[in-house]
Amino acid sequence: MSKIEIQNLTVEYTDKNRRFTALKDVSFSVESGEFVSVIGSSGCGKSTLLSILEGINSPAEGTILIDGKPISGTGTDRGVVFQHYSLFPWMTARKNIAFGIKQVKKEISKAHRLKLADEYLEKVGLGEFKNQYPSQLSGGMQQRVAIARALAMDTDILLMDEPFGAIDAKNRTILQELLLKLWEGDGVQEKKTVVFVTHDIDEAILLSDRIIMMSASPGRVYKEISVPFERPRNRSDLVQTRDYSKFRNELLSLFYGDIMDKIGGSEVVL
Repeated sequence: MSKIEIQNLTVEYTDKNRRFTALKDVSFSVESGEFVSVIGSSGCGKSTLLSILEGINSPAEGTILIDGKPISGTGTDRGVVFQHYSLFPWMTARKNIAFGIKQVKKEISKAHRLKLADEYLEKVGLGEFKNQYPSQLSGGMQQRVAIARALAMDTDILLMDEPFGAIDAKNRTILQELLLKLWEGDGVQEKKTVVFVTHDIDEAILLSDRIIMMSASPGRVYKEISVPFERPRNRSDLVQTRDYSKFRNELLSLFYGDIMDKIGGSEVVL
């Protein structure tokens, strides 16, 4: 049984008495411990799909199952990291993380929550900044806190909506490497199941086991592609290989092939 099963999902909105279909007949599954990226152009419904997985919106048709059970609202089995850091400005980095832990583990003591918060701040390299407020941290540092909070909550599933989209190129690279390191772990704990929304093909290749490419208007699954590179992945070595260049170019062809389909071109097949 798959960790996440999306079956014939259709999502519609009404705006000024006009009905708009954001997603149409979307189906795919995500296995336990798998890292799946959803990629596509603006308007393909990537963020809408994540909002349905999060449980804050409901589909017009179709179902989403987690561990074989339908989603019924938000749940403590899912942690979310947004593009914009979503930290409480009146809480320190440490207290932001401790608050997240409290939402899913009410039974543990305040002292234990703070200890866990300190441990995860150390993991993301921010131990010395634990008493700083979000306004005192850079954008990249705030996103590290957000990632630490999501991981410290120890949910089975991580939903990540373009979490590095607002970060400069250098810090984006650092955060991608950090996320991979934390997700791969020490081999003892089970990997989290990750659904990661992005518009960056290189990011999707580096991070993912599998890539779901979406087409727009309405959003549909255009292609599912397995990433052929073994883990652990070293960015600097990987990007210099001929296989990487070939695979990246094939993904770009698919991406722009979908766009050409919309204007009368032909589909490019991987």
